[in-house]
Amino acid sequence: MSVLVWIEQTEGGAVPSCWELAGKGRELADALGVSLDAVVMGAETAQTAAAAQSYGFDKVYAITDPVLADYRLTAYAVGLQKAVEASGASVVLASATIGGREVTAYVACQLDAGLAPDAVDLRIEDGKLVATRAVYSNNILTDVIFNSDIQVASARPRSFPIPEPGAAGGEVIALDLGLGEDDIPEKVIDVKVSDSGEVSLTDASIIVSGGRGVAADPVKGFELVTALADVLGAAVGASRAAVDADYIPYKHQVGQTGKTVKPDLYIAAGISGAIQHLAGMGGSKIIVAINKDPDAPIFERANYGIVGDLFEVLPALTDAFKERLS
Repeated sequence: MSVLVWIEQTEGGAVPSCWELAGKGRELADALGVSLDAVVMGAETAQTAAAAQSYGFDKVYAITDPVLADYRLTAYAVGLQKAVEASGASVVLASATIGGREVTAYVACQLDAGLAPDAVDLRIEDGKLVATRAVYSNNILTDVIFNSDIQVASARPRSFPIPEPGAAGGEVIALDLGLGEDDIPEKVIDVKVSDSGEVSLTDASIIVSGGRGVAADPVKGFELVTALADVLGAAVGASRAAVDADYIPYKHQVGQTGKTVKPDLYIAAGISGAIQHLAGMGGSKIIVAINKDPDAPIFERANYGIVGDLFEVLPALTDAFKERLS
């Protein structure tokens, strides 16, 4: 029996939010009296497996195979199922990335297991996993209680603190994927990487977003948003209205039809506060709203509000932060 955590990889190594589950997973494993295991999959796994050892996992299952070089659902789902079987896992956890949500859903179906996607909290009650999810645009929290032997959940990034790594411990166990290229129906024809070096929206502790309020000069508006984000080491976000108007690419969209984020600080510039946008950023610890309309709905959710033109407020904030942070 174990709690098994999938440590997802990107080209730069482990997805940072996966390490949150090292700490939360240990808490769950101790409550159940079982081991805490990890699984790492990819064409190369040694570096991430070694890092997992330092985060306190009792066993690290490494599935290393060239067919895992690119993410494909079939291959990664088979790998996770192999790890579940090898570890005897009763609880399976992953970060709620795009891949994390997809693979856990597929594997839960294959194993006839209960599934709680995008959980914001996890705990053990009466020997069973209880997952807390935000529903109705983050206005209500609900508990998912499992009645299956295997319980699968993905956790929303930034829901738990990342523990401090320590001395390497636990053993690394190699598992065979047992799939050839011909066994995988999905084929990767080409890979294109968009703007590199940007702060990830999902993992960002600070986000500066722009909305329809940049309409007077969209190029300059998002230049100002980006300038403030650069000073703060923040990610750049946007409302759906800004994306739909082609002011900025979709990958920056925050909201019900974009990315759900949970930063420590969210600065919303020229965003009215539609319920769909609030659903994606309502879990932010501190919300600062900048809008010319004093009656904009965003002010009802904001911790701090600035009534003013973003074309004047953003440069002033950028200069002030430059001076303070220097």
